[in-house]
Amino acid sequence: MSVRTRSEGSVLVIECDGPWLTAAEVTELGSAVAEFTRSPASAAVLCSRGAFPGDAEGEAPDPALVDALGPLADRIEALEKPLVAALSGVILGSGVELAMAAHARVSGRDTRLALPAVRLGRVAAAGGTQRLPRLVGAKRALDWLLSGENIDASAAHAAGLIDVIASGDLTSAAVGHAQTLIGRLSRTSGRPVAELPPGGAAEVTRRASQRARGAHAPLRIAEAVNAAIAGPFAAGIRRERELDSECRADPQSAALQYLARGERAAGTLAAGALPVGSVAVLGAGTMGSGIAIACLEAGLAVTLIDVDSASLARGVARVRSTLEAAVSKGRATPAELESRLAHLSSAGSLGAAHSADLVIEAVFENLELKRKVFAELDAIAATGALLATNTSYLDVDRIAAATARPESVLGLHFFSPANVMRLLEVVRGARTGAVTLARGVAFARALGKIPVVAGNRTGFIGNRMLQAYGRESQLLLLEGASPAQVDGALERFGMAMGPCAVFDLAGMDVGYKARRERTDLPDDPRYFRIADVLVEAGRLGQKTGKGNYRYVDRERQPDPEVDLLIAAEAARLGIQRRAVTDAEIVERCIYALVNEGARLLDEHVAERAADIDVVWANGYGFPRWRGGPMYYADQVGLATVHAAIAARARGPDARYWQSAESLTRLAERRGHFTAPATTVARPRDPRAQ
Repeated sequence: MSVRTRSEGSVLVIECDGPWLTAAEVTELGSAVAEFTRSPASAAVLCSRGAFPGDAEGEAPDPALVDALGPLADRIEALEKPLVAALSGVILGSGVELAMAAHARVSGRDTRLALPAVRLGRVAAAGGTQRLPRLVGAKRALDWLLSGENIDASAAHAAGLIDVIASGDLTSAAVGHAQTLIGRLSRTSGRPVAELPPGGAAEVTRRASQRARGAHAPLRIAEAVNAAIAGPFAAGIRRERELDSECRADPQSAALQYLARGERAAGTLAAGALPVGSVAVLGAGTMGSGIAIACLEAGLAVTLIDVDSASLARGVARVRSTLEAAVSKGRATPAELESRLAHLSSAGSLGAAHSADLVIEAVFENLELKRKVFAELDAIAATGALLATNTSYLDVDRIAAATARPESVLGLHFFSPANVMRLLEVVRGARTGAVTLARGVAFARALGKIPVVAGNRTGFIGNRMLQAYGRESQLLLLEGASPAQVDGALERFGMAMGPCAVFDLAGMDVGYKARRERTDLPDDPRYFRIADVLVEAGRLGQKTGKGNYRYVDRERQPDPEVDLLIAAEAARLGIQRRAVTDAEIVERCIYALVNEGARLLDEHVAERAADIDVVWANGYGFPRWRGGPMYYADQVGLATVHAAIAARARGPDARYWQSAESLTRLAERRGHFTAPATTVARPRDPRAQ
């Protein structure tokens, strides 16, 4: 039995097993509520032996659970005697909706709550969109529902979602609070919706549209919140459930749930791995200090090292100011700040890395420099320490070869800003040990990041595909498109930013320098030529106020000078410019991504199509509601994608458009990249361990 009852004086305590809420448990809870109705108890407390029951992270509630939970929540709220929810642990989705139906909520100090339905393309359909605005106001409710973010107990208490934060035993505090409510029952459904945003319902819709970027669920959530504003409660509940039914049938929800499963599956190697307790970060630049911040926020001891004293001072200041800003924004407490700073030390020599469990090199992206650093580390780092290089493109095996312990070396490709971006590519070299790889994955998980294991090829998964995507965007500029047209077409497709804007944000000179260090690029005078022309004209992107665009207060604006530079370069190369359609832009850029992703599967750089999709959804702004490039290709139909690629392979750019073997094979069989039954069958890579 997962639900038990006991009496504490005049209060009936209903105790669940947790941590997951199921349709069967809802049925048992219904029986317990009926028992409470019949009993002489004056009040009730709903609690759990562990975490208060709710949804599993990244999983949409079962339809049977949603269908059963809504009526139970309504029954609880309609009780004539008070029922108080005692909240513990991290409570997601259905558990929060159940708690909001109670007549009050008492929580522990470490409790966190979230209604993450939007992330799975759904609407919180057991009263979540109707009760939350009545408890915390429409403005805050909309923000929480559209973000799906976790809210800590103090923020929830300040907003009115939690009534009491217990200082001692949680159940005892809830029993005591329940006794104070006897004879003065208050139901959430009877409250008016407060704190409307300026502009009311129209503003709710506008704000949801801004967040949606092509996703349907945010607009449906806004409609449900507007139903709460309009009232009455019963009509709002009906509309909420209708809107979630629409979500259930929407392909976007299936795409988002696929991606969530891929994120959970990524990094399963972490199980049982020895944890990392201390980290040395070599290089105090923007990336190094960002990595240090991420480690400190995860409670790890960090030594930030840089041989340049001025750079080290700037890095330490950057770490401190970022951690202090988290406190000022309410994302951390003063006590947490004090603890994190106490875990930070700095040094001007590599010798300070001698006792670290993990050493992360984050120096300039130059192969010989990194090899030199690793050769020195080999003599310094503790036996058993992990040695990681934070590189975006370089050969991890050549870096590892500078040591006598290549089995302890791996790549950790952080995305910038390292303390914000959730994605981390964990790169396995040819001789990376299984224990090393597992510990690297576990470290990423400890930082709250999504680790995706990638093979050691230039660019790994994300940047290897970015090269193909960027190549097509650059060729399209020469052929007749403008930066604004390329970016506009892809942003309307759903990309967070178009490629030209991304290059401006990253700094045009970064790619320029990287291309000059590589010897494997195609012998094609058009290859990234516009990017090179812009750099040579002093247009480095946002940091110089001009790149593909000119920037006024960081806002991008088309620049006629760029159009002239592009036209002149096309003429110099003998390219006759033409009208380019938005449809061609999307097809060429996205299908280039898909084909390169298929090659990564063929080469064992990526082991699963879902890993590719997780990388592009979390690191490169691919629209989550499309599931990722490989999932998107499956929805279009691989035969259709293959036919378009084959047609280009018969054209002047055949060198770029030879279909990947797996794409050809699956297209012929009407297969899919992302269906378990059609996983790409490949011989084992002899370079893999």
